[in-house]
Amino acid sequence: MSESRFQTRRWLRFLIGGATNTAFTYALYLALNTIVSYQTAYLIAYVLGVLFAYWFNATIVFRVPLSWKGLLSYPIVYVVQYAASAALLAVLVEFLRIRESVGPLIVTAAMIPATYVMNKFVLGRSSKSSGRTVTQEESE
Repeated sequence: MSESRFQTRRWLRFLIGGATNTAFTYALYLALNTIVSYQTAYLIAYVLGVLFAYWFNATIVFRVPLSWKGLLSYPIVYVVQYAASAALLAVLVEFLRIRESVGPLIVTAAMIPATYVMNKFVLGRSSKSSGRTVTQEESE
């Protein structure tokens, strides 16, 4: 299989996982936002989304073994992404007057490319440090 097709399939798996994760975390955010502030609701939904994203991206997208090291280093991607996302969400809600229910959708779409690159980097490092490399055939 060509490298281009391989990359396209992995990108599609990443988008499917992201869509699934987004649906889950958005529903959770909306439910939580009825009882707590929008930033608190976003934080809780975000943390649970990170756990799902680690599992999905490691096992389905990049096909690397799950590990404690991977799980513990994986949130670094999302700490960086959370800081940028929370700041962008605040700008959208507080300054641009975007509705609290719509802001997270805009933030999610804006962060997709950066999140993919960071996932690829962290999960690739985690896989290499475990001593196991994943072949292109295994990734399909």
